[in-house]
Amino acid sequence: MSRSPSFSVKPEHNLRPDPEALQQWVVTFCIIRFDLEQGQLIEECYPPGLLTNEEELDVAFSSFPDSISQHQNRSSIHDCIFFFRIRRRKASEKSNVSNVTAPEITGIDDKEASSMSTEEKSTPRTKIRKNDKGLKYLYGYVFNRQRHDERLKRGGEQKSVVILSHNPYSGVFRPLLQIMGPLYFDMGKKALEHIAAYVSMWPAPVPGKLMELPIGNAMLKVNLPPAHSLPLENGMFEESASSIAPFLPTNQSVPQGLFHDSDIFGTFRGILLQLWVLWELLLIGEPILIIGPTPSQCSEAVASLVSLVAPLLYSVDFRPYFTIHDPEFACLNSLQGDSFPPIVLGVTNLFFLKALRNIPHIVSVGSPAPNSNRLPFSNRSSSGRMPGRPEGLGLQQLSLKKFSPSRLLNAVKLRRDGPLCLMTEHKEAIWSTYTATTKPDTSILNRLIDAGMSPRVEESMSVVNNEILRRHFLELTTNFLAPFGPFFRANTPSEGSSPFADPPPLPPFSTDEFLASLSARGVGKFLSKRMRSNWLDLYRRFLKGPNFMPWFQRRRAVAEQEQHRLWRQARLKTDIQLFLSKMSELEVVDSFNAIERHLNGEIELRSSGRASADSAATCQKLKKDLQAVFNVLPKDMQQLLLMNPERAALLQGIPEPTKLPGYPSLEIGVAPSTSPR
Repeated sequence: MSRSPSFSVKPEHNLRPDPEALQQWVVTFCIIRFDLEQGQLIEECYPPGLLTNEEELDVAFSSFPDSISQHQNRSSIHDCIFFFRIRRRKASEKSNVSNVTAPEITGIDDKEASSMSTEEKSTPRTKIRKNDKGLKYLYGYVFNRQRHDERLKRGGEQKSVVILSHNPYSGVFRPLLQIMGPLYFDMGKKALEHIAAYVSMWPAPVPGKLMELPIGNAMLKVNLPPAHSLPLENGMFEESASSIAPFLPTNQSVPQGLFHDSDIFGTFRGILLQLWVLWELLLIGEPILIIGPTPSQCSEAVASLVSLVAPLLYSVDFRPYFTIHDPEFACLNSLQGDSFPPIVLGVTNLFFLKALRNIPHIVSVGSPAPNSNRLPFSNRSSSGRMPGRPEGLGLQQLSLKKFSPSRLLNAVKLRRDGPLCLMTEHKEAIWSTYTATTKPDTSILNRLIDAGMSPRVEESMSVVNNEILRRHFLELTTNFLAPFGPFFRANTPSEGSSPFADPPPLPPFSTDEFLASLSARGVGKFLSKRMRSNWLDLYRRFLKGPNFMPWFQRRRAVAEQEQHRLWRQARLKTDIQLFLSKMSELEVVDSFNAIERHLNGEIELRSSGRASADSAATCQKLKKDLQAVFNVLPKDMQQLLLMNPERAALLQGIPEPTKLPGYPSLEIGVAPSTSPR
């Protein structure tokens, strides 16, 4: 993102928001005040009327830090930015929200991916969403201001400026909040109208592309996450076949998953060794509870974890900032034993340690915030070195002293005390009985740079460290998914074969056969160096987990679409005459039926408005090919075919009969009047 140092709006332009265009990016803007008598109150929604009463309550409760997590800050003004994700509650669902069951919490449904027709797979899928029917989640991006003033009741006040969207575009809405939040506290309600007017002038979002989004005299330059990382509920977008290929992207600035801008290094700096454990837990869809001192830290941690498994489509429900007021808390609180659903929860209220004591994996991140407004980067210094000198984070600095007696005792004490020890003192740690297959990559850890005391240097070094970590886990995930590559490999017509036949189906997938084949040939050089001998168990867990099937079905749909495009392209380039001279009569009839089917498919797409740019040329080419095949059929067969009025209409208006060696010349450009009806 780049923006000018000073931001100003230009009221002389008399901008008016376009509600329909605004909906491409934002559902509504909210102003929420914390009232001492009545609690959280929504003062303003712009545009109004787009949330149910229940949704307004959900948004209000999610837009303020928990009282238990508050840090006593003596500064007069304290700002923080965080985000949350809540389930939509339509009016028809008001009476059913309290009856949410555990399986419903698992999140994204991608069954539509396997139900598209062949014609639909050949068309670009980029389109603007006209309504929010069927969308499950709202993302709320919050600018919270706490103003401490002894003259006010209880010594201060709290307000939150919230952007609500169906899109997980943190790279857009976080910098927008940095402009919009202070602007609201300067201008009041007019700021919402100004920002809405500018946002409604933005072009429609294009996943995976660099977008330049003007806002006043500023310009946001943001790479949106790619289509393959977005749930299908967020709209149908064109997906590139390259997103399914088992190789790394050449351009590292292009995001490969959600929350590409999250601060992995700053968030997990105290427990970097555990990132490989967390990567596996995310991969197989295990439930995880993330505890942070502030909403900013816990939401950043959840975003960082989701980004860790790119380019995998993460299909587990995740809540960057979850409170006890969420309607699904009662359901989670009532779960017993091992029945916890796949979910990642970010919380600040330590009450969750007792309420959700059955959750199998608990991670504590961050540190109580100092008196600083700088977020989300940490301002921690390392010990035992000169400040201000960037250098590698050595094994000792990363707590890799495996044989230190004090470290061993501390680890034993931490495990013995359990996560409830956080009730008395916050520590960065992980509590889990899961044994990882993947070994921490010490070569990656040694490349990380420790910036020392300077906040400015530390922030720039965090960017470098995040790129190193994100590149490594992208490579790790890509190699892990590589064995599935043959099941997404699109076929092209072989030399000498007719492209007018239907393409062969993609290879069928069988879990048992896949595991047996993988066990026989091995996992590959990259993973074999980084995984223990039980690596096949990780694949078994992944295949049974909630992430595999949605991702696999989505990739198959994209592969089928790509295969359909390749065969369609081959039909446009093929000279039908070269094939007709070598065909038997039966093959000629089969070709006629195939071309007719492809032509009808193109006509159907054109009539429905979903045709591609070259559809007119494709129809013309297929009509000529259909006529050419028709002309070499026996006369009795021709007359039989022309008894169908729709087929006769397809064959009309194309002169130029074809004469081939061994076949009589027949003029059937227009159906003869003596033909049967």
